[in-house]
Parts: sequence; structure tokens; C-alpha cells
Amino acid sequence: MLRAALVWLGFAQPDKSNSGAGHGHGHSETGEHGHTHGVIDPTIATTARGIWAIKWSFVVLAITAVLQLGVVFVSGSVALLADTIHNVGDAVTAIPLWIAFQLVRRKPSARFTYGLGKAEDLAGVTIVAIILVSAIVVLYEAVDRLLHPQAISMLGAVAVAGFIGFIGNEVVAVYRIRVGREIESAALIADGYHARTDGFTSLAVVLGAAGVWLGYPLADPIVGLLITLTIFGIVWQSAKAVLTRMLDGVEPAMIDEIRHAAEHVGAVKEVRNVRARWLGHRLTTEMDVAVANGTTVEEADAISAEVEAMVADHVPALASAHVRVRALEGATPSSLPIHGGHHHAPAPIAIKGARIDGVLEIVDTPDGERMRLTAARLPDGARVSVVIARPEGDETLPLVAREGESGILMSVSAPAEPHEFNARLILNVGDHEDDFPFRMVEPIGHAHA
Repeated sequence: MLRAALVWLGFAQPDKSNSGAGHGHGHSETGEHGHTHGVIDPTIATTARGIWAIKWSFVVLAITAVLQLGVVFVSGSVALLADTIHNVGDAVTAIPLWIAFQLVRRKPSARFTYGLGKAEDLAGVTIVAIILVSAIVVLYEAVDRLLHPQAISMLGAVAVAGFIGFIGNEVVAVYRIRVGREIESAALIADGYHARTDGFTSLAVVLGAAGVWLGYPLADPIVGLLITLTIFGIVWQSAKAVLTRMLDGVEPAMIDEIRHAAEHVGAVKEVRNVRARWLGHRLTTEMDVAVANGTTVEEADAISAEVEAMVADHVPALASAHVRVRALEGATPSSLPIHGGHHHAPAPIAIKGARIDGVLEIVDTPDGERMRLTAARLPDGARVSVVIARPEGDETLPLVAREGESGILMSVSAPAEPHEFNARLILNVGDHEDDFPFRMVEPIGHAHA
């Protein structure tokens, strides 16, 4: 039976190639954040890991339930029966979660434009229903044994089976919680804590066997009732968590973090109407950001890209961010680079790739004009330079990290005039080189002597 279940579930180690170069991010005001950027789509990578965790949880709990079931038949312990039924129910919950994870992997379609992330919520409802049914069955058996006491044999085997239940559930708990936190799956984390609680209820079976051995035959069905109360408590907690997600509930701290990340962008004057919801274990958010009145379309597009990159850097579970740029009446574009004399800065350029996400612009500094890259995502040890095509020959500007300013790279010298040119940003990471062509255009009406 176990081998057939393994074949049906299709066990295979998920692809580990998502360990590409990346960088960590931290922020002192909101606590530690950390994640690694890879070259594989994060939704597929994290879902594969979630499926792997659910499959092995199924195996461990199925083995535990089979071992306990054999002892139930020969001993007649209702407490062990309650624990076995509960473990069988837990093993069965792996099936709807596995189906949900498979559905989440499907790409959005013309009918399901957001994908099938909500399938995880439906799986959560199914799991709650399974746990509820198991609780009702255990309650019936425990009450029946209290009304009609029966002798229990092989108390030593019952105690050993209780220990087996504890070990099996603890293994599953540790694994599910760890993977659930890594992929930001509330359903998987909740199921992990559920398994941990089940481990302690398995130890209660040992106490029931000890009570019967000491001459208290009702100790066994009483332990069965206690296990039943534990199961009902799990049903209540799980139902609240699942229904909150189904109603698009999000932790207020998550909204605060999204707002805080958007405020990191210098050109953003105000962040308004932040909304977010979970699609499975991935988060999607929408927001309005106010910028200086008079900001051009090109500048607004670059600001929007920088906000999206900054939020993605702060919120690892983010799947997408939709940013609408609004004008802030009465404000001047002071946050954008404004140069004195004859020069006005070209519009910032958004740079996006598998290993980089940021905004490139020309800014004024106390040392004069400089080319600056503000990167929300950049591998450690990366070498970045800008090569500008000039009639007299290419102009190369290496960009170096600013001391004490994470994610800021600046050219040592000023780019030559005019500031309207075709260029390339070159990113070198180890033996890999990425080339990002772009063009900078000066504002209309600007002339050079």
C-alpha cells in the first residue's frame, strides 16, 4: 500500500538550481528580512519545495498510522485508536494540499488571469473538514468506551505505539514548519504546528496505558476524550486562519512593511491606498504613490519600477506589485535630480534582468555630476560599468559601491557632455556577463553651446 502511494504521488527531488547568486537584505526598523534571488521563477521553485514537504509528511504519517493500527487491533485501547484515527486523518490531508500545490504551478490563463493560487484556500477548507470528522469519530468511540468499559491488553505495546506517534509527528512538524516559513505558506506552517500538537497527544496515550496498568481502567477512554478536545481546538484555530485568507485578510504588519518599503524611494512623496491579498502562499499588492507635480511620464515609469523592486526586496513572498503614480499638487520635482546652469538630467532608466533590478540616472553630487545605480537586487561581488557610445570612441564609467549605502553604486568621474547617448550597462558576476542596452535623452529645449 505504501509503495502504491509513493508511485501515485510521483516522488522526485525538486530542482535545486534556484541557488543562483543573490544577496541578503536587512532593515533595522522592521526586523530581519532575508532572501536569495535566483534565476528560476520563485513561484515554481517554492511550490516544488512545498510539494516535496507534503509528500514526505504523507510518508512519515502513513508509516506511523500503520504501525499504530496494528497495536489497536490487538490491544483494544480507545486512546490509541483516537491517536491512530487522528494520524490517519493527518496523512490524508496531504492529498488536498498536494493537489493544490499542483494547481498553483499552472500559469495564468484567459479565464484564471490571477492563476490558481486560491486552490490552497480550498485545500485548507478540506483539511479542516477532515480534522473535524476525525474529532467526531474519536469522541463517539471515547464516550462509548466510558459507558461500556472493556479490558485492554498488551499495555507495553500500547505505550511503544504512543512513542512512535510522538516521534513521527515531531519529524513531520519540524519539516513542515521549516519549509512553510521558507516559502511563506501559512497553510503549511499551521499544519506543522498541528503535527507538533499531535505528537504530545500521542504521549498522552502512554499516560493512559500507565493509568490502566496502575489499576484505573477508565484512564484509557479519559485520555481519548482529552485527545478529542485537542482535535476540536485545532479545528477552531485552523478554521480561523483559513477563513481569514479566503476573505483576503492580511496581517496589518505586512501592509506596514509594504508601505515602508515604498517610502524608501526618494522620489515618492506619499504612499496611499496600500492593498494586498494572498493568492496561495504568494502575495499581490496594489498602491498609489504621490510624486512631485510636473513629473514626466518617463520619470513616473522609472519611479514605479523602483517602487516595485524595493517592495519585492522587502517582502520575499511578493508575487506582483501594481503601482499607480499620482501627482502631488503644490509640490515641485525637488526629489528628482535638478542641475544648475545649462544642464537638466535625462529621465532615469529602469534596469531589469535575471540578476539585477534597479534604476540608473545622472545625479548631482558635491563632487559634480555622476552616474548612479540604485539597485534593489544585485548579486554580491558583482562588477558593474556603463559604456557610452561616443563619436570619438566609447566612454567607460565603472560603477563602484558607496561606503555605508547598501545598493548604491556611483561612477568615479562625470559622464561627458552631451547627456544624450546610446549606452550599455554591463553586469559581470563570476564568468557570466549581462548586457543591458539603453538610451538617455535630454529634455526638449535643452541646448549645448
